[in-house]
Amino acid sequence: MTKYSAYLKHIDTLIAAIIGYIVIHIFTSYSGVGISPDSIMYASTANSIQAHGSLITFNGSPLTFFPVFYPFFLGVIQFFTRVNAFIAGSVINSCLFASVIFVTAWMMERFITHARIYKILILTAIILSPALIEIYSFLWSETLFILEVMLFILAYHHYMRLHTTFSLLMVVIITAVACITRYAGITMVGAGGLMLLLDDQLTIRRKIKHILILSFGSISLLVGNLFLNSLNTGLSTGKRLPSITSFSENLHYAGTVFCDWASFNQSSDKYATAFAALILIALIAVLGWKAFTGRINSYENIVIAFTLVYGLFIILLATFSRFERLNSRLLSPMFIPLLISCTSWVPDVLVMMKKKLKYVLAGVALLLMLAFDYSTLQVDLDRYDDELDYGVPGYSDDSWNTSPFVDFLRSHKNIFKPGVPVVSNADEAVYFFTGMSSSLVPHRYFKKDVDKFYERKHYYYIWFKTLDNVELINIHDIEKEHKLKHLYDLKDGAIFEYNGEVVK
Repeated sequence: MTKYSAYLKHIDTLIAAIIGYIVIHIFTSYSGVGISPDSIMYASTANSIQAHGSLITFNGSPLTFFPVFYPFFLGVIQFFTRVNAFIAGSVINSCLFASVIFVTAWMMERFITHARIYKILILTAIILSPALIEIYSFLWSETLFILEVMLFILAYHHYMRLHTTFSLLMVVIITAVACITRYAGITMVGAGGLMLLLDDQLTIRRKIKHILILSFGSISLLVGNLFLNSLNTGLSTGKRLPSITSFSENLHYAGTVFCDWASFNQSSDKYATAFAALILIALIAVLGWKAFTGRINSYENIVIAFTLVYGLFIILLATFSRFERLNSRLLSPMFIPLLISCTSWVPDVLVMMKKKLKYVLAGVALLLMLAFDYSTLQVDLDRYDDELDYGVPGYSDDSWNTSPFVDFLRSHKNIFKPGVPVVSNADEAVYFFTGMSSSLVPHRYFKKDVDKFYERKHYYYIWFKTLDNVELINIHDIEKEHKLKHLYDLKDGAIFEYNGEVVK
């Protein structure tokens, strides 16, 4: 009976994981998993790995902008199932989301103060989170990386209990894989190193030894990945531009994401910078206080350390390197850690309260969490109404499935003469809809690439009218230099041919 009772104790964990699986399955049921340009990069590389064992993307170039493990993960699944990642993506993401919920619940069972109602409320918030539902509705590497974050926290807590080299190596393995899933995996090295520095159960000599093992072991696969990239293309992480946003701007953008996660009204965005700063300062203060009072070795503190390091890393990275504006996707790996960091103290405080006050404060906390869950549920229902009718936004939704230009491209692939290069303002869309290889028109900031493009004597240009990117040279720029022959023109796209005639 005792054995069965132990299993029944975790039945809520299993139920939550199953519900998480169903939620993602529902949101991706209409037209499959969401497909973005990044998704096509991952899936095409997975095809290449599965078919040829090579890291070649859809446009024929080696994968450098992203690390290798997520495409490898998809390629392995594709090898055994013989199902393309575009088709299998819905099931893969549903399983990953269920795994994240299961691991998180397992971890919360072992908090300093375990409260079942707290665990259920947090799991509900995770399942209903619009931020996580968005992530797990797309074929993105964050889906795997978030699971690796939670496994890192489990492994690091195991190490903190034993402080053995073997338990540290388990942390190293998870972190090393995370670093080649997303380059931001380096934050796990930072979080682990920070916890080691604060650990008062290690001698100085042993602490230095373990920091060196963690640091060099964790970045080993990443160094190999970057070296391979340099050999293949001369660039370790692809072409990247310096940032055009300041630290204060990025702190503000991060704050708007935090406000959105907290279900605050849009008017709260004017306080976003202060909100983000307050969160980061509070995390530093709490972690510092726990270290000072000798209470550093707990799940909650590992969670806080990762949240702090990841948040600061992304904000600083956006300050020095240029990529899309800080948004929910980029910050999503810290959603669950931030949620736990901001709430895990509540059960600890309630335990210390007198009975009457405890029940009053517990009731207030319960009402706040229920209000939070209700507001996120409303967002989810609105999203579901849209996606039930049109599909997940991206290349798999109905705006593309019913596109006249896409239908034309699919049925007229023979109009392109063999040997003549094809360029486009959305080369990933060309591949996804037709299977054809093409190259992207150059970024206007890379002058050498632009000049090289204008030296071409013959090419086809596929123009998706709805996908013009201000960072790329556009049709109007090209027409100032090259006399394009208009072959076909539809409502949402056009095809041109250039035969070497320049504009005089």
